[in-house]
Amino acid sequence: MEESDVKALTGVLLVAAGTILGLGVGLLLAPQSGSRTRRDIARRVRRTGRAVEEAVEEFTGSVAGMIGAVEEKAEEILDGGKDLAKESKDALLTAVEEGRDRLGRQRDRFAKLLG
Repeated sequence: MEESDVKALTGVLLVAAGTILGLGVGLLLAPQSGSRTRRDIARRVRRTGRAVEEAVEEFTGSVAGMIGAVEEKAEEILDGGKDLAKESKDALLTAVEEGRDRLGRQRDRFAKLLG
């Protein structure tokens, strides 16, 4: 988890905690009727809940995006490794074939010398 994501989540949690504390103090010091205060509190709780849900969705999206990017990079590296391995294998086979050809030519030359 990146530091910016942790800071964002911490900020959201602090806002939620501040809202809850503010609502509690508001209940104690409210100059309005209890039913109106409860209605206001319920409205604020819903707003805060939506804000927290949005922040969690954004955070989840960021993590999902980061995971997707890591997967893509891993696939790129793996594919590059496969290509490199194939190229190395082909080069090795070519070198073996050239060595076999040279060895055959040297054997023929040596056979001619020995007569």
